Amino acid sequence: MIIRKMFEFEHAHIVRSCTSKRCKTSIHGHSYKAEILLHSKYLDNAGMVYDFGLLKQEIRQIIDSFDHSISLYKNDDEKYLNDMKKHSKRWVSLPLNASAENFCRIFFVLIDTLLKKTIMQNGEKGVELYSVIIHETSSSYAQGFKDDAYSQFLPSISLNDIEFSNEIKSEWNDFAFFDKLKGDFSFINKKEL
Repeated sequence: MIIRKMFEFEHAHIVRSCTSKRCKTSIHGHSYKAEILLHSKYLDNAGMVYDFGLLKQEIRQIIDSFDHSISLYKNDDEKYLNDMKKHSKRWVSLPLNASAENFCRIFFVLIDTLLKKTIMQNGEKGVELYSVIIHETSSSYAQGFKDDAYSQFLPSISLNDIEFSNEIKSEWNDFAFFDKLKGDFSFINKKEL
């Protein structure tokens, strides 16, 4: 069975090397929608794949980290990167160009890592991230699956190559959230929200 939760975030970027001149040469933004699809062959103690309320915890925190921020491709011009970091408190440095397709892959790796490190408390079993859909506009979206996120044909994504600004970290439930996600830490779902 598959469940789906939609999140919205406002975000700016430049997509270097793309065909569209406006997209590759000018900072611009989108009202993004991120659809997170989870699946399991089992249901928890309440007859759910995964309580939607739980999706509003750390998974929402990951997506909210991109809200009202700018993505910076770490291999972009150094002067541009430094200027953006100087003039924007909310930025995310990424190892890949900030296309909708790469957002699918990056969000997949972030959320998949979180789910694998989460201890369930209400009989959830076999809960996995099925897909991530990123709507860049009302008529354009990309959808990514596990095979896309971890593809041998695409550049690999390491959490160590993603950096969040201190302003973003300061809004997390725990300033060390991302360090814990990268480390051996286990996240424990609340028994009750």
